[in-house]
Amino acid sequence: MPQAKNQITPLGVCLAILWISVAGWVALRFADPPQPQSALDRIRETGVARVGFANEPPYGYLVSSTGEITGEAPEIAKVILRRLGAKKVEPVLTEFGSLIPGLKAGRFDLTAAGMYVTPERAQEIDFSNPTYAIGEGFIVRAGNPLKLLGYEDVADNPDARIGVMGGSVEHGYAQKLGIPEERIVVFPDYRSAIDGIIANRIDAAAATNLTVNDLLAKANDDRIESAEPFENPVIDGESILGYGAFGFQQHDDELRRAFNEELANFLGTPEHLQLIEPFGFGKSTLPGDVTTAQLIGSDEP
Repeated sequence: MPQAKNQITPLGVCLAILWISVAGWVALRFADPPQPQSALDRIRETGVARVGFANEPPYGYLVSSTGEITGEAPEIAKVILRRLGAKKVEPVLTEFGSLIPGLKAGRFDLTAAGMYVTPERAQEIDFSNPTYAIGEGFIVRAGNPLKLLGYEDVADNPDARIGVMGGSVEHGYAQKLGIPEERIVVFPDYRSAIDGIIANRIDAAAATNLTVNDLLAKANDDRIESAEPFENPVIDGESILGYGAFGFQQHDDELRRAFNEELANFLGTPEHLQLIEPFGFGKSTLPGDVTTAQLIGSDEP
């Protein structure tokens, strides 16, 4: 007897069930796509936090004899990350100018390099609240033959050349204070800048005053000295202080906020002050009540 046109065959039933299953899976998949694991959850799950640094004493640097990182920022990071569930800090060394690109590329979870908070940098990454506030300084040849006591002195002397580290705020200071680009020499690190002073390639190397003091103490070279008394740069009518902080990827709000909460409970405590004292920091370098939101002109907490 011929089969009715509207009769459902066993094959048809199987195909219908398969179609309904696939359609349901697709609907669920796209209606509620799985969310990527947050950095904080991954750190808690694996017990490992990847930290980027730039080998710049006293902010963050490698101890070659042990392979461990230390400095103001890494030592604070170890304490805070441990409180957040990390059992191990995995250091990732890079040049200072590569810290932000490396962070954005996911090579590390945060930067611990004493990086200054600036509105320009805050367009690319997020920052914790600051952990210190300090001024600037120059390393010059012994006797400071060109009498360079500040950025304005370099700008006013057509023969003066200044050295800065790639990606540093000092490069921006030099530009804003009128030093022509042809008299600004960019170095990958401060050891190279010191060599540049000694070789008469530059007349001053710009850095934070803590970096200047640390470099001179370690170099122990009577051919170079600190420019004294140094005049802190004045930009838009304000004497510039640098506020250093930890950097985070812009989508890692959970990690940044948790880090900030622990940081607020730690800064200024006896444990904190004892931890940072060997690196030249102390009560005088605390940032006070200044927040990153204030520094970048944001309402974001």
